[in-house]
Amino acid sequence: MMPFLAVVKKELRAVTKEKTIMIAIGIQLFIASFSSVILVGLLSFYDPSTIALNSNASFKAGIMGRYDTVLIAYLRKHNVNSVYFDNIQDAETSFGRNIVDTLLYIPTESRDVVDLQLFLPEAETRSTVIMMALREPLEQYENHLRRQQGIRLNYQDVSGKHPATFEFLYATLIPILMFFPGFVAGSMVVDSISSEIEHHTLDTLWSAPISLNHILGAKITAAFVLAIMQVVLWFILLHFNGVVIQNVGLVLFLTAIVAGLNSVGAALVATALKDRERAQFVYSLIIMLAASSSYLLKSSPITLISQLASGDYYAGLSDTAVHGSVLLILALIYFGAAKRLMTMKL
Repeated sequence: MMPFLAVVKKELRAVTKEKTIMIAIGIQLFIASFSSVILVGLLSFYDPSTIALNSNASFKAGIMGRYDTVLIAYLRKHNVNSVYFDNIQDAETSFGRNIVDTLLYIPTESRDVVDLQLFLPEAETRSTVIMMALREPLEQYENHLRRQQGIRLNYQDVSGKHPATFEFLYATLIPILMFFPGFVAGSMVVDSISSEIEHHTLDTLWSAPISLNHILGAKITAAFVLAIMQVVLWFILLHFNGVVIQNVGLVLFLTAIVAGLNSVGAALVATALKDRERAQFVYSLIIMLAASSSYLLKSSPITLISQLASGDYYAGLSDTAVHGSVLLILALIYFGAAKRLMTMKL
């Protein structure tokens, strides 16, 4: 047991010397540490309509026409400050000098259609942000006018996050943070095993009182432990960023299974090819194909972790155990054929 642990410690110490792996871990650390900020930024590309929900930026709107409308209260509630103008010339001058961000002409309310006019900047990005921020107060004003006309619309308030926020968080951000450590672990295993073979240092290790399977198992274990340590840290950082993850135990279990699959699969590729460059290329190709084709499965790991993290009632231990059985079969196959693969020449 002591030689096994010695190899594990040696592999973990070697990680600090691998710049590529440390950079990958650093990127994940940044994402997990500032996930709430990144979530808002990326959502603006994923669904621009969420800008109004997530942004606290304030705007100045130049108001012309009627000043005593409820629209002013709706605008103020959504961080839009109103600046009043008596004539169009002053309003256009202020708009051209960027004193106000947008212009609104509010006509007198009547039984007919209210022709509210909105003037936006020419810059597309700026006008999009302003439009998204104005969307909700304008919709509230529209509903106010409907009620005045006797038009009744029944709404039901549903608590929880905005659908786009919820979808992006649990279907994209959490799977990336939970599975990426496993991908890095596989790359670490490929580097470790292929480097030992290329530099003929594996023969030296093999001559020590430790079996080949124990050597390979120690390298896989080191990468696996590093992946789990990262995932636990990501859990803590996500919690501090206000991201709620349901079924933490099952999410961690599934993450460990995926990290194990990547590590054992990477060891199989490295042992068979015995060449670092080819092994890394084949491993990366397999990961991309596996991640893409997994969507064809009824319960792919990516879909399953989204369901578990969001608290889906129909996702549980039995679904996770299926992937665990795949890991067990792959590990038995690899360790049963490791010696033969090591002596085989391609």
